[in-house]
Amino acid sequence: MTLEPLLEAPPLIQIHATLALTAVALGAVQFLAPKGTIPHRALGYTWVTLMALMLISAFVNHDVLAWGPFSPTVCCRVGLDCARGKLTCASIHTLSVGTFLALPYAVLHARHGNINFHRTMMFVLFLVVLVLGTILTAIPHRAMHTVVFGS
Repeated sequence: MTLEPLLEAPPLIQIHATLALTAVALGAVQFLAPKGTIPHRALGYTWVTLMALMLISAFVNHDVLAWGPFSPTVCCRVGLDCARGKLTCASIHTLSVGTFLALPYAVLHARHGNINFHRTMMFVLFLVVLVLGTILTAIPHRAMHTVVFGS
């Protein structure tokens, strides 16, 4: 494991990775902390903001915009095999759209007093980021794959 690929990556990828790792850490703290308090709300809004910024940074990444925002060849670079039907980085960006749309929905439920639904939604969003996001980030040819597994 080496941070060199991440440190050599374009600034937007570094920002995206920092936002993602911070959101995962803050999300873990949020689930362990007491609920319904002012600090819980402040951390919650911070977490939602981090998540939104992380998702926005994913959408404006130069790889995403190669053939359009949801290109099936996202993250394909010259010389890489990205034939139709192969799992590519577009998979994680499809997941990102759903997450981006669900964030305000989950916050609105808390504001309307539907705490059980809010709790469930936030937990699911956290697991999506933590589990599915981590799995899809480990796709070969992505910077974090190289960070964790080497070249």
